[in-house]
Amino acid sequence: MSGIIRPRSAFGKRVVDDCYIHRASIESLEEQTRRMIQTAMESAPKAACERANVVKANLKTARISLLRYDDFFYAPFPMLSEAWTLPEPGEGTVAYRSYLDSLNPPILHRKELLLPPSHPMRQRFEDTTRQAEALGLFDETATIGFRENWLRLVAEKGYEIVGTDFLPIANAGPGPAGSLADLSEHTSILRHLTALSRNNLSAPVQLLLRHALLPQDKELFDYGCGKGDDIANLNALGYSASGWDPFYAVDSTITRAPIVNLGFVLNVIEDPDERREALHRAFDVAKEVMSVAVMLRGSDPAGLPYCDGVRTSRNTFQKYFLQEELKQYLQRELGEEAFTVGPGICFVFKDKDLEQRFIADRYRRRDLANRILRRPRQRPRIRLSAYERLSGDARAQLERLWKLALELGRAPDRDEVPSLRELESHVGSLRRALRFMDTVFDQSQLSAASAVRADDLRLYFAMGKFAKRAPYRCLETRLQKDIKFFFGDYQCALAEGLLLLREAASSDAVRSACQVAAEQGVGWLDKEGALYLHADAVDRLPVVLRAYVGCGLLIYGDAGGAQLMKVHPVSGKLTLLEYEEFDTSPLPPLVKRIKINIRKQDYEIFEYGGKYEKPLLYYKSRYLNEEYPGYAEQLAFDSELTRLELFDPEGHGISTLSLARSLELRRRSIRGFSLLRSDTIPPLDQSCGKYYRYRDFIECGESQATTGVGNIPRQPGSFNALHDLASNILDPVIDYFGGIKLTYGFCSQALGKHIKSRVAPHLDQHAAYERTSAGKPICERGGAACDFIVPDEDMEEVSRWIMENLPFDRLYFYGKCRPIHVSYTEKPQGAAYEMRETTSGRRIPRPMTQS
Repeated sequence: MSGIIRPRSAFGKRVVDDCYIHRASIESLEEQTRRMIQTAMESAPKAACERANVVKANLKTARISLLRYDDFFYAPFPMLSEAWTLPEPGEGTVAYRSYLDSLNPPILHRKELLLPPSHPMRQRFEDTTRQAEALGLFDETATIGFRENWLRLVAEKGYEIVGTDFLPIANAGPGPAGSLADLSEHTSILRHLTALSRNNLSAPVQLLLRHALLPQDKELFDYGCGKGDDIANLNALGYSASGWDPFYAVDSTITRAPIVNLGFVLNVIEDPDERREALHRAFDVAKEVMSVAVMLRGSDPAGLPYCDGVRTSRNTFQKYFLQEELKQYLQRELGEEAFTVGPGICFVFKDKDLEQRFIADRYRRRDLANRILRRPRQRPRIRLSAYERLSGDARAQLERLWKLALELGRAPDRDEVPSLRELESHVGSLRRALRFMDTVFDQSQLSAASAVRADDLRLYFAMGKFAKRAPYRCLETRLQKDIKFFFGDYQCALAEGLLLLREAASSDAVRSACQVAAEQGVGWLDKEGALYLHADAVDRLPVVLRAYVGCGLLIYGDAGGAQLMKVHPVSGKLTLLEYEEFDTSPLPPLVKRIKINIRKQDYEIFEYGGKYEKPLLYYKSRYLNEEYPGYAEQLAFDSELTRLELFDPEGHGISTLSLARSLELRRRSIRGFSLLRSDTIPPLDQSCGKYYRYRDFIECGESQATTGVGNIPRQPGSFNALHDLASNILDPVIDYFGGIKLTYGFCSQALGKHIKSRVAPHLDQHAAYERTSAGKPICERGGAACDFIVPDEDMEEVSRWIMENLPFDRLYFYGKCRPIHVSYTEKPQGAAYEMRETTSGRRIPRPMTQS
C-alpha cells in the first residue's frame, strides 16, 4: 500500500489527508485506486469485510481503514460502531477499535459525498446537509465530529434533529435545574468546580456528592464552616446544611448529623492537642460519615517553621500534610479505617453498612445501563399486544425499571425500586412489571449487565483480600442480595475474588486484557505492549486490569493527583503520572512519576522541575477517549501537530525549548488548543523551508539587486506565506530534480514601483500579504509566489510534475528553457497556464491540462 493516492473521482469526502467513500462506490473509482483498495481488503479480517460499509484511505500514506457506520442510509448523521486500520503489507497487525459502548461516538457528516453523483439517495442526503449549512452548523468543524458535541451545537442553535430534519425546539421555558443527587461519579462538571469562584462547593463536599453520600433527605453539618459558603450553596440547591465555626458562627449550635464535613480545619490549628480535640469532636457529631480535608505539602512550603507547620506572611498557621500522613493520623486517632478519595481528602465511616456500600461502589462500573442501552437491541420474543395497550406513563415506568435492572445486573427487589408506588399504580404490580421486563426487553442486555456486576463483586472481594481487610460482621443489604444472586453464597464469592487476584498476577492475562482495553478505546498501547490510560477510565477496563490497578493503588495509597496510568504487563509494575494543567493545556508538563512494583509491594517517586526539566505530554488524545471533556479540541491539536512532522510521533517527543524553535521554523505558535500561524517577524537569515532563508526570496531578483531598495516584508503573514511556498512547492521540487535557481521572489510595494512592465502586483502574488499605504492588500489572492528555473531540465516536464504531484495555487509556463511562475495558498486552486506569445509579442494564457 505504499505510495500516494491521487483520486480523480468526482466523489469522496476529503478531510485533510483522508478520503472517505462508501463500499458500494468502490467500482466507480479510477482503476489504480480501486485495485489498491481491493488488494488491501483481501487481507482484511473477515469481520471487517462482513460489517464495514465505508473505506477511509489516507492520501499521503495510502493506509486503508475499514469503518462500520450504523444505519448509513437511514440515520442523518450515522454513528461509527467499529473501525479496522489495515497495516502495510508484511508490517504489524490490524488495529481494531470498537465504539459500541461509547457514550460519545464519532459521527459522519456530508455522507452524500461518499456516494457517486448518480446514486439515487444522494439528493436526499444533500438536502440534510443544506439544512445544516443554513443553520451555520459547519462554520466551525474542529469539534463537531462527535455525537455529544454535535447535538449540543444543534441545541445551541435552537434546533433538534427529528428524522432527517432540523426542527425548532419548542418555545417552552427552561426546565428545572437537575438535582446534584443525579450527578454520577463520572460527571465532567465536578472535575473543575473547585477551580471556579468561592461561590461553588468545596472539594470535600463535591466528593461527598460524587460518591452519593449526601442525599437531599439527609443533613450535613459543617464543623469549622468559616463564612458558611458550603452551607449557603447547599441550602440554595435544596439540601439541608448547617454548621459551626469558632470565629464566624460561634453562636451556632453543634448538632449531630448524618454527614459531617471537617474541611481545611486541622491544618490551621497549631496546637496538636487542640487539633486532636477538634477531630474527635467533629467525629462524635457524625452519625454516618465524616469527610476530612487538609492542605498537602508541596516541595517548598511558604513560611517560617513554627510548631509542626509554618507561620505564613499573614501571620496564620498552616500544617501541610502528606497524603499517607493524613490517612495514618486519622486511623490512629479515630480507630477507624480512613479512605483516601482525593488529594488531601479522606472519608471516615461510622455506619458500617454505608462503608461497605462505599467500598463496593468504588469497584463498581459506572454508567453501565447507559452503555448497554447504546447497543443494538434484539427483537422481543413475543408479540407486544399487551405491552402496546399500556399507557405511555406505564411504558415509561417499565423503561425506568429496566434501566434499574441493568444497573443492578439483576431484577430488583421491592425495596430497591425508588418509584414502586408509581410503578404499581400504572402497571399493576412489581411481579407483572417483571414479567413484562422478561418478555419485552432484550435479555441479552441484562446478561451483559449481570456479567459486569459479577466482575464488580469479584473485584470487591479481591481487593479486600489483597488489603487484608478484616471481614464485616454483617454484610450490607444490597451486598447480601448480590452475593446470593451472582455466587450463591459468601464462600464462593471469596473464592472468586482470590481467583481474580491470581489472574491479575499472570503476565499473559494482563497483556491480553491490555489489548482488549485498547480495542475498546480505554487507553493506548505503546510498542512494548504497555497500556496508558486516564485514571477516570479505570472502571471500564477488563476486570483483570482493574484488579491489577487496584493492587497497585492499595500499595501506594491512592492515585492522588495522577491523571494517567501506565500498566506494565511483563514487569508487574504500575506507573502513575501527574501533570500540571492537564485539562487546560494541550501539552501539559509532567511533574511527578510514581512507579509501583506490585510484585515487590514497593514504589519509587520521581519529581520533575528545577534540576530535571518537566517533560511535555505529546499526543494527549491518545490516552483519552471521545467521552473525555475537550477530547475533540485535543484531537484536532494533535492532528495538526502530527502534520507538522516535528519529531517521531512514536518517540518521547522533544524538549520545551526545541519545540519552541521547531514551531518558529514552521511559522507556528500555540494559543490555547490551536496551532496558529506565527505573528512575529523572523530574522532574515532564519531558515525558510529545508533549503532557503527568507533573505533568499527577498534578494533574488535583478530589480532588487540593481535598485538596492529595501525589500523586506512588513507583515508576519508574508513570512508565513513564503515559508509555505518553500515547504510545499520548492522543497519537493529540489528533492526530486535537484538544485533550482530563484529568479524572482518577494516584491514589496517599494520595489514594485521600480518594475514598470510585465508585472501585475494585484494578481501575481509576489507581494504575498503586504498592504498598500491605504491598508488594502496589494494582492487579494494571498499566498506567495516565485519564479525559478531548474538548470539542464525541460521546464515543461518540471511544470507537469508539479501539476501532478504538488498542491500549487497557480502555475505559469513560459517555455521549456525559461523560468516558471508558481504560487501557493492555504486553499490552492491548482490552475496551470501556458503563456503563449502572439505575433505582436503579447503573451496569452492558455490552460494546461494533465497528460
